[in-house]
Amino acid sequence: MTDTQRLVSVETQTEYSITSGATETRIFVKMYVDAAKAGLIASMGAQNWTTLCVIASFMDAAGNCYPTQDQIARYLGVNRQTANKYVKNLVAYRWRGRPVIQALRKRDKHNGRWESTRYTVLPISQLAIFEAEAEQIKEEPG
Repeated sequence: MTDTQRLVSVETQTEYSITSGATETRIFVKMYVDAAKAGLIASMGAQNWTTLCVIASFMDAAGNCYPTQDQIARYLGVNRQTANKYVKNLVAYRWRGRPVIQALRKRDKHNGRWESTRYTVLPISQLAIFEAEAEQIKEEPG
């Protein structure tokens, strides 16, 4: 693997309908073969990988994602309790000693209840969108 090789990317595609005049933007998560060859997929495991892909489907240009617990559960095909467990496991996961995602919970100022969670997909995850750059992976000796 070279120093500049990508493992995963996120890209957008905007389509314009000539008949209706409507535009639709779609987001795609692309996995490169090198994600498997570099060991990222094996290291993450299926649960963390699919959870990362679901959360990343909500990513904005800064890498921030705002899915609800219900959305994550629905897109993973599990109940909310299981989705929460998957998200906690992903937040705790480290790729080469570093987190791939952060979760920042926000409380409602009036009642103190959890209001929302912002997930930030970090560059080490190799997921980047729009003009953002994924962190370059250097080959580890071994």
